[in-house]
Amino acid sequence: MTMTLIDAGVNLCNAQFDKDREAVLARAKAANISNLLLIGTELAQSKQALEDANRYGFFSTAGIHPHYAVDAADNFITELTTLLQQPNCKAVGECGLDYNRDFSPRDIQREVFAKQLTLANTLDLPAYIHERDASDDLYHLVKEHNTTGVVHCFTGNKTALTRYLDLGLYIGITGWVCDERRGLELQQLIQYIPNDRLLIETDAPFLIPRNIKPKPKLHRNEPAYLPYICQMIASLKQTDAQTIALHTRQNTERLFRLTTRQ
Repeated sequence: MTMTLIDAGVNLCNAQFDKDREAVLARAKAANISNLLLIGTELAQSKQALEDANRYGFFSTAGIHPHYAVDAADNFITELTTLLQQPNCKAVGECGLDYNRDFSPRDIQREVFAKQLTLANTLDLPAYIHERDASDDLYHLVKEHNTTGVVHCFTGNKTALTRYLDLGLYIGITGWVCDERRGLELQQLIQYIPNDRLLIETDAPFLIPRNIKPKPKLHRNEPAYLPYICQMIASLKQTDAQTIALHTRQNTERLFRLTTRQ
């Protein structure tokens, strides 16, 4: 049986894809990637992600990443609302907290994130959440707002994982789990993620899986490499890749309410 996957996080409008975007999508199709969720990280990119989703038959998100929270326009909620009311825009985000790089002051990050959680609740949409070194504050904000969603590219510890699962959040796993250097803790935590709360994503063009053999000449991630993440998770869970593919596809469709392409 053919293993069909959904990539629950692709930065398709990243400049690294400008020269060969069509070829990247053709390779994704050849690798049985049936759908992509295109991520918006600020207003202009969110608009482009939606345009690309409409053009190529995929889906998108719209939000303000914590890196850009300090630059958020006064009317950013109004602008996001317009995008999120379009049928192919399926989640609020990428939004969240990043205390690792601190590109935006933390109080502004929390304010912008809280406004987006409120927006997600108002529009009855899930949140697409980014978190780095900020699990305590993020946990309390999501709990306060009682918002559903996914913690994208999870790289935290067992305490953070348990708390996110207790909130009913889904957990997004990227090629980080394939990294034999910095992915060891995540590899140990995979067994604690229930199959019905697991999503897989490339976060392309970032985080290329390090278990690809032979290694690609171009050190850039793309959706066609999603099967390597699926296979690694299956190995860690001591099951087959087809099972992980089925669960993650169903989970992605359920969380983002994906039906037929529009």
